[in-house]
Amino acid sequence: MMGHSHAVSGALLFAATAPFLPEDLMHRHLSPAEILMGTVLTAGAALLPDLDHHDGTIANFLGPVSKTLCRFVAWISGGHRHATHSLLFVALMSFGTWAGVSYLGRPFTLGMTFFLMALAVRALNLCPPGHGFSAWGTIVAMAALGTGVIDKFIPSAPGWLPYAVGLGCVAHLLGDSITKMGAPWLWPLKNRYEIVVIKSSGNKLETEILVPLMGLATVGLLWFTALSPGSFPKL
Repeated sequence: MMGHSHAVSGALLFAATAPFLPEDLMHRHLSPAEILMGTVLTAGAALLPDLDHHDGTIANFLGPVSKTLCRFVAWISGGHRHATHSLLFVALMSFGTWAGVSYLGRPFTLGMTFFLMALAVRALNLCPPGHGFSAWGTIVAMAALGTGVIDKFIPSAPGWLPYAVGLGCVAHLLGDSITKMGAPWLWPLKNRYEIVVIKSSGNKLETEILVPLMGLATVGLLWFTALSPGSFPKL
């Protein structure tokens, strides 16, 4: 699956599930603003398993910094579609985010927000094409602007942020599992799980049917929970 497709699937899953999250788990009832923020950040989180891909969408979103990071992750994880495409990785990312927001507070929350926002900008093609400075410079600027706006709404330790990160990773695994090669959900076991629906990444079924349908469904869900008039408080 293409990075754009992963991002849209992540956004859809958060938009569909956020209104039903138990208050005891989130420590609060999610506001419309938080549902919208979570949807955008989950779109970015849906690219996290591809940290093992040295030349994927995620490898170039912050220029040389992300390129170096992805090469390192690919080296320690065994290459593309190995450790980072597993339930173990989902658990590590979710727990790591929970620990960060719980013990490091707002600096970690805003740092993670910037990182995921930058991923979302790249994956949703909201920046110039290519991998040069014009592309990743725009990503940095837009992610910084988006983080500044979110800073006005987001709590210092949002209980939904670990959920958004874990859900984005799960969305990625689901997407890869409907393509050839599948995903090793139970890594370090080598078994790969797949139900091939998309025979080749970027084909018409993916880009012209599945992605538009997921996008429309996401917007429709958000309209009733976060985008209707009067949902947002005034700045």
